[in-house]
Amino acid sequence: MRCPFCRHRGNRVIDSRLSNDGMLIRRRRACSACKRRFTTYERVEEAAPMVVKKDGRREQFDRAKIIAGLKRACEKRPVSMETIEEIANNIETTMTEQSDREVNSNMIGAAVMNELHKIDQVAYVRFASVYRQFKDIDEFMHELEDLINQRKQTSGPRAAGEKKGDGAS
Repeated sequence: MRCPFCRHRGNRVIDSRLSNDGMLIRRRRACSACKRRFTTYERVEEAAPMVVKKDGRREQFDRAKIIAGLKRACEKRPVSMETIEEIANNIETTMTEQSDREVNSNMIGAAVMNELHKIDQVAYVRFASVYRQFKDIDEFMHELEDLINQRKQTSGPRAAGEKKGDGAS
């Protein structure tokens, strides 16, 4: 392992910790040349499925693409990087556990949308607008109306327009 600062190969592990889900090891290392510290992550590499794109192309499953899409959707939203990593882990696990060695890209997009819908509805709409490639404002508004209707059905009167602290309970 090369030091990211001076590129020297010699380093030692100072601390190792297992992640909460037990799927990742975090290691703090110190470079023997420049003495700077850095962190590495170690995970089991599983045989990732091939992703079948909309146009028929096939490419290797890439967790980094899911994280990048989640980061864009959650930009300037109260969603922690830890939550984004957890969503990516859940989706990666689900896709690798599929019995098929190929996964349709629509399944991945739907899984991301489902997770975002649970945690942040603004991030959900952002992702949906790119993923579903809305043709015009009417399609976009239809998606928002569906979201509002779902929220009214599950949350009661507060979701229907009442604001927290406005005296209406």
